[in-house]
Amino acid sequence: MIYRVRHRTTYKYERTSTYARCVFRLQPENSDRQTVSQHAVTTSPRASSAIQRSGPFGEATLTVVIEEPHKTMVVEANSIVEVHSRAIDPGRPSDAWETIRTQSLSVESIEPTSPAAFLYPSVRVPIADPITDYGRESFAPGRPIVDAASELMRRLHDDFTFDPEATKVSTPAADAFGARRGVCQDFAHIMISALRGLGLPAAYVSGYLRTRPVDGRRDLTGSDASHAWVNVWCGREWGWVGFDPTNAVYAQDDHIVLAIGRDYSDVAPIDGILMSPGDQAIKVEVDVIPSPELASQRPSYARAAPISAAS
Repeated sequence: MIYRVRHRTTYKYERTSTYARCVFRLQPENSDRQTVSQHAVTTSPRASSAIQRSGPFGEATLTVVIEEPHKTMVVEANSIVEVHSRAIDPGRPSDAWETIRTQSLSVESIEPTSPAAFLYPSVRVPIADPITDYGRESFAPGRPIVDAASELMRRLHDDFTFDPEATKVSTPAADAFGARRGVCQDFAHIMISALRGLGLPAAYVSGYLRTRPVDGRRDLTGSDASHAWVNVWCGREWGWVGFDPTNAVYAQDDHIVLAIGRDYSDVAPIDGILMSPGDQAIKVEVDVIPSPELASQRPSYARAAPISAAS
């Protein structure tokens, strides 16, 4: 499936900002499951400098500096992405989770896709005994890893309530777990904490989810949202498998990957600093539009356009 993705973020400041330095992680990932054919980022006001780098987990980053005084800043990313995930067959045999735990400790690679970086506690995903115990209920001795992780995903979906008012971006995983409610970030952090508590590699995935119109009607502009789910390393044969506990589905062609890290702090779409006293308001608009007509134009989109910052 080919998608057009538009991600627009508007910041409004109570008082004039004289300087901003921001890091964008808004370019979808290029991997064996998806191909980025076009991508561009624009900012208003215009950035005085823009530096593109690769982050520690292979994510594309763009660091911009804005020195023009402003009370409103708009960041818009537009991308064309083809997602071609492998089909996941839950009936296909996978190794016992204890075997995967042992394998993960013997992997010598430190590449961004290695399980080594995703075994241990991180800033936003500490190991918590109550969460580990919750996860252990799905991991009976000898149970296949994909089967066990699938059940944990479904239990989280069934036991927790999706509630955008219950948590903030800074809410600790333990607090969301105790409240049994939160948003996709919380669901992902809790699942990751449970898995790492059992010694299994789990990564946080930032991206987008295709939402399907109701009654054939197209969603309103900007009505989609960014999303988060979990990648679980299921051994050398299976590799990384995406689990979406918010929706109790595997991450496949409806899921578009932006960046992968240990937790949200590694992959926040936008972060940075600014010089401005007072409060600020943020509005995020996302559109994920399937574009099957682009399939016939695939040769014209052989590689991604360079990221740039422009007015």
